[in-house]
Amino acid sequence: MLLAQLKEREYRFRLALRIALPIFTLTFAFISHTFITTYQTLSTTFVVESLALLVFSTYYIFYLIYNGFSIKITDDVTQTFTREYLYNYIKKEIDTKKQYTLVLISIDNLNDINMVYGIKNGDKVLQTTVKWVSDFLESQNISNFPMGHIKGGDFIIGLENTDQRYNTIVELMLLKTDNFKVDNIEVKISANITDTSYSNQLDYMVEHLFELQDVKTKNIDNLNPNELEVAVINAVRNKQIFFAIQDVFGAKDAVFSECFVKLKTADGKIIYPKKYIKIINKLGFSIEFDLMVIEYMINNISDDKKYAINISATSLRNDKFLQKLKEFLNDGVNIKFIFIISEIEYFSYTDKFNDIIRSLKKYNIEIAVDRLGSLHSSFLYLRELDVDYMIFDRYYSNYAKIEKNIDILKGFNLMLHNRGIKSWMKNIEDKKSYDTIKTIGIDFIQGKYLSSLKEQN
Repeated sequence: MLLAQLKEREYRFRLALRIALPIFTLTFAFISHTFITTYQTLSTTFVVESLALLVFSTYYIFYLIYNGFSIKITDDVTQTFTREYLYNYIKKEIDTKKQYTLVLISIDNLNDINMVYGIKNGDKVLQTTVKWVSDFLESQNISNFPMGHIKGGDFIIGLENTDQRYNTIVELMLLKTDNFKVDNIEVKISANITDTSYSNQLDYMVEHLFELQDVKTKNIDNLNPNELEVAVINAVRNKQIFFAIQDVFGAKDAVFSECFVKLKTADGKIIYPKKYIKIINKLGFSIEFDLMVIEYMINNISDDKKYAINISATSLRNDKFLQKLKEFLNDGVNIKFIFIISEIEYFSYTDKFNDIIRSLKKYNIEIAVDRLGSLHSSFLYLRELDVDYMIFDRYYSNYAKIEKNIDILKGFNLMLHNRGIKSWMKNIEDKKSYDTIKTIGIDFIQGKYLSSLKEQN
């Protein structure tokens, strides 16, 4: 048991004891006085009932104290609902009212505020923002709405009816937050909205709000999340997967290929990675999925070429995954792999990570780190890991972005070559982008433009 849990129990016990002690004392004094003054006529029943009352009262007080602590309604800092209470509250609202809307309010720069101005000022920003949002909604004749603190700077508001009524109000609120400050601290606020037309299950609605928070997922089709999850599970279970393959070019010719894994539903529809990866991770079988993909490639590709595939970095650091992977590759497999990894959070035990990477070399497995120049972790891995390739973020694939950031690309390319790492650029779609990238000296280039040139030749 954690120290915090022990201390909480100790605190509850002391509080219950302080409350019960006066009642216990008064009851004991009353019984004692009755014994002294009327002991000759006192019945046995009275004694039994008095003792039972004393024991029951003390027990009941302790029970109330302990249960009172187990149910927490409001968040200590923001005075909004706690996440657990909010979820229970909104689930009942959705069951009874059917048409319901959720709004996600996010303080996007809360972490920066905590780091620069301190946690106390961060708490003040949370409190002031909640008060401001509440006042604004009340000015729009929206009152008595549930609002709960979900995590960090994220709050969810529940509103009756569909989001058609609230879209304009939320947009107006965001316009008013452009110059929102708390004691001269700039506060960046964003909001997303969804309703029960997307799903009538709260968990899916909340997940969808956080997906909308990521700009890159805003173009995902709004499929029914229940059906999508079932389709992904069935496709993985039945190994309904196939590959799209694109060549990666060196100085002149294609050197290796990248495999893009897609899933197929029972009715032949295609599920792309941006839709199924989140579900696989949520269900906790990313390791099994990665192993299945590798096994499928080994069984269906007979040549000795080199193929790049995306693999979860978490899988790569998992003992079960590594053991099974080595069993696959010990059977005289000709295929050579490049595992592409990327992760938002930096894995600090890089010595252990490097040991794993080195152990895979004898199995003809190379490692590529994706999204260089975008994710903080990718730059740190450039510094710390003995990988073979670094892939520039797709942000730099557009010609205008290449021209604007050409010195950055040259600098990264020089660092890579000094570290003995090959550079790799994806999504090159036109001749101008290709020609500019070639002048920088990028080692490997990939994209529709090069694929079309190969087809013409």
